[in-house]
Amino acid sequence: KSLNMPALALTDHGNMFGSLNFEKLCHVNGINPIVGCEFYVAYGSHFEKNIVPYSHKGEDGEGKAKYFHLVLLCENQTGYKNMSWLCSLAYTEGMYYKPRIDWELLQKYHEGLICCSACIAGELPQLLMAGMDKEAEELVLKYKELFGPDHYYIELQDHGLPEQKELNPKLIALARKLDVPLVATNDAHYLKKEDAYNHEVLLCIQTGKRMSDEDRMRFETEELYVKSP
Repeated sequence: KSLNMPALALTDHGNMFGSLNFEKLCHVNGINPIVGCEFYVAYGSHFEKNIVPYSHKGEDGEGKAKYFHLVLLCENQTGYKNMSWLCSLAYTEGMYYKPRIDWELLQKYHEGLICCSACIAGELPQLLMAGMDKEAEELVLKYKELFGPDHYYIELQDHGLPEQKELNPKLIALARKLDVPLVATNDAHYLKKEDAYNHEVLLCIQTGKRMSDEDRMRFETEELYVKSP
């Protein structure tokens, strides 16, 4: 509200648990709530326990990823119902490290949803970083056809990471070539920039580590806060 934003989206990883409280708080403050979710997408079937063969790197920075990220936003009540189905099936059928969905489920439950290509852990960025430009084009066209030309967006992010500096020009060129709209986003794991240290401490508590541990989970940037337009 202090940033004069008319709307706000909540895209927690793999779940919609915070949606109800989020909607209530937004309405009280005169903000339009957009219910969303950052899904985990399986490589292949969500029933299979598999590793992504061409991933740039896993979430921990090493090895191969076990899933891709994909952002979905509810446009209407139909979208809300479909997102609820996707979340439920991800937990009851697709659980492998994380609750996962797949292309088959997206085909069945995509109506009323807006799709964004996600962060560098998304399939599109992973393909581009692996030098698989042809496959990246095919992926964009596949999602554009499924969700519709005005319901699929390529995301641009800049958290000061070298991978993003290299990736963004490729994403822009691809969006222009295939006539797909761009959207600028920012991962928000805490409210203000000065909260980065406290968030790091919370991560240590969550993962049972100390700040002095060199091998602890940590983010490479302090840019993961709610930014102004």
